[in-house]
Amino acid sequence: MWSEGEVWQLRRGAQVVGEIFIEEGDFPWLSGRFIPAEGFAEVKPLFDRELELVEEEDLDEWDEVVREIGEKLQLVAPAGPVAEFLLHIDGERAWFRWSDEPFD
Repeated sequence: MWSEGEVWQLRRGAQVVGEIFIEEGDFPWLSGRFIPAEGFAEVKPLFDRELELVEEEDLDEWDEVVREIGEKLQLVAPAGPVAEFLLHIDGERAWFRWSDEPFD
């Protein structure tokens, strides 16, 4: 479950590198305003590349970038960390889907 106004965190280890202020949801996706924090600049190229690969429809390389994002970062809901996520960040916008269980 989710509610408008929730704040989800993007973490790299114990460091919060960004926050997503939820504005809307369209199951299974949530979206909102992304506010980068210290440390986000180091991982921003991964998100830039991920979006480029979606547009290019290069699914093999896209899978690799998504896997790298998942290895380096954690998405944390107000109730705690999620098991797996797919997160897109484009400037001040973020949209994602998540699961308490690993994706198939």
